[in-house]
Amino acid sequence: MKSSITVDIDATPGRVWAVMQDAEAWPQWTASVTEAKRLDTGHFDVGSRVRIKQPKLPPVVWTVDSIEPGRFFTWVAGAAGFRTTAVHRVEPTATGSRVTLSVDQHGVIGELFARMTADMTNRYLHLEAEGLKQRCEETPGT
Repeated sequence: MKSSITVDIDATPGRVWAVMQDAEAWPQWTASVTEAKRLDTGHFDVGSRVRIKQPKLPPVVWTVDSIEPGRFFTWVAGAAGFRTTAVHRVEPTATGSRVTLSVDQHGVIGELFARMTADMTNRYLHLEAEGLKQRCEETPGT
């Protein structure tokens, strides 16, 4: 079951990418993430792992499985019977950037969980999109 949201942001794709890929800073700009901790060092790349804590959910370790720096990253989390794939994509527009955030839950348990939490998932995507927009449209360094 897939959920997604798209938002236009009045900031360059480079600015948006810098904010998106700095996962440890997400709790500063979205209420959908209360804690985020990189479990490795170096560039944010395939294999990078981040433990994310969201309200009403247990902590989850996300692993980047594909990335095109400056454009998108896909990461996955899950266990037996449950796999979640999330995509964060930024594209240039005439006035800034367009961001699409999506979450797709698979597996027997994943699809059941997706149906049970669809409203919460959509609310969290909305919070992330709006928080990202606000953060990126701020003057850098503020």
